Amino acid sequence: MKGTKEMPQCGFSSRVAGVLNYMGVEYADVNVLADENMRQGIKDFSDWPTVPQLYVKGEFVGGCDIITEMTLSGELDTLFDENSVTYDKDAADKIREANG
Repeated sequence: MKGTKEMPQCGFSSRVAGVLNYMGVEYADVNVLADENMRQGIKDFSDWPTVPQLYVKGEFVGGCDIITEMTLSGELDTLFDENSVTYDKDAADKIREANG
């Protein structure tokens, strides 16, 4: 992501961090702005042109738009459940209710 989960430095990183933080997900953040090689390297690794990028158990899930869609559809809940990722289901429901 651009910035950190406590201080995202772009709107897309802020949106993804906001969702994950609100849902109480424990996750590692990597500030790609700190290292140009890292920023390009993660794009090359995933074959995805943008950041932020979400990985669950080492598998690339998607960027901001995909994470937003998955959150609103409930697919992110399913992915977290299937991978034993702890999150607040009530918070996820509140996000969907607010954006329904």
